[in-house]
Amino acid sequence: MIPINLGYGLKLELNQKLMMTPELRQAIAILQLSALELSDMIEQEIMENPVLEIAEKEVDDPEADPVNENPKEQLDDYLNWDDYFNQGIDKKSEYMVVDDEKTTVEKFVKNNVSLHEHLEFQLHLAVRDEAAKRIGHYLIGCIDENGYLCGTLSEAADTLGTSEDRVLEVLNLIQTFDPMGVGARDLKECLLLQCQQKGTYTTLVEDIICHYLPEVAAGKYKAIAEKLNCRPQEIQQAVDVIRTFDPKPGRAFGNDQCSYIVADMTVERVNGKYVITVNDTSVPKLTINPYYRRVAVDADSESKKFIEGRLNSAVWLIKSIEQRRRTLYNVMEAIIELQQDFFDKGAKFLRPLVMKKVAEKIEVHESTVSRAIANKYVDTPHGLVSLRSFFSTAVQSSDGSQDVSATKVKQKIKELINTEDSSDPFSDQALSEILCQHGMKISRRTVAKYREEQNIPSSAKRKRY
Repeated sequence: MIPINLGYGLKLELNQKLMMTPELRQAIAILQLSALELSDMIEQEIMENPVLEIAEKEVDDPEADPVNENPKEQLDDYLNWDDYFNQGIDKKSEYMVVDDEKTTVEKFVKNNVSLHEHLEFQLHLAVRDEAAKRIGHYLIGCIDENGYLCGTLSEAADTLGTSEDRVLEVLNLIQTFDPMGVGARDLKECLLLQCQQKGTYTTLVEDIICHYLPEVAAGKYKAIAEKLNCRPQEIQQAVDVIRTFDPKPGRAFGNDQCSYIVADMTVERVNGKYVITVNDTSVPKLTINPYYRRVAVDADSESKKFIEGRLNSAVWLIKSIEQRRRTLYNVMEAIIELQQDFFDKGAKFLRPLVMKKVAEKIEVHESTVSRAIANKYVDTPHGLVSLRSFFSTAVQSSDGSQDVSATKVKQKIKELINTEDSSDPFSDQALSEILCQHGMKISRRTVAKYREEQNIPSSAKRKRY
């Protein structure tokens, strides 16, 4: 047997590894934020960090900070302000457009009253009897945000101590209020109310609403026509009428904030060159409060330690915001170079592009590019475009000469469907063959996938009789 020497001891090893520090996590999080989200985050940081404040003047203005009058300020040496701001200078500043008078996007908010307030106002005008008004208030309170009545008439009658017939009488009155279809107990009743109030009521429309809504959703017009003993054209005409109704009449009311998109960057063509502007006008400029900068010099050790921690946090935040701006600029510059045809000619000339190619061009990791384009939009000469839409997979061309982007294929599918004969729409297989003739080699299953991604129904549901 070979003897085995076993033993134990201590030894030192030196290795390198990436540590996800809180500062690094913050920088990554800031890179992913849109302009509006970044503005909200900065407001929160200002409330939590007393060292931070919004700069009313430029940081390099001597009049903005009286501390800078002393060239021997120890804190400036500690924080390396000159090095920091010199590193923040963009070498491509000659291509930047500075617009000091540019205002931020205004905040639009709906001025509509809530659904309940709207119904209460109509009830006040329509009812004088206090008992009926009490029932009406209760029923309106049971209507959800979509305009449907929650609960049953028997529950309402028991709660109010009255009869179901009396509750039904008041409910019938509420169902005549605006918006049409409000107060319905289910979808069928909602559609029938709108059908009667719009004056489009027919026996055929009623039959379809009451018995064949699932078949309508599946596009089975022939099956419905056979059961109702009529032509498919008549069924389709009745369905067209039903589609004009609102299945959720209450959603038009409320004080919810309107959703809108603020472009994080703007690309303009000036003298044959594309100029990139990072839209950070909505983001407040940050600086260090002069008071704490003085205290950090003369304070005791415990106070100085606390203030230095806050100062370091503030400087890292400012640097992370600047790094975000520079990264967005570099990514957009690389996209313009790689997608030159899109900016020159339009969306039809969008080329296949992967994040790895942009990452290699600006010498960053692929995950950095992914975070930089997340939830961000750019205002281009061809409209507002999501940064992520510039990156699409490649579809092999039929002749093998050049790949085509998936975005271009989707747009071509949409164009073909918009111009098709509605009485004989293109099937997915037919679309695949037509695309192949246009130099886009794509299978039927991929056509179906791209069609569904654009919420376009199948040929059976698009057919007009």
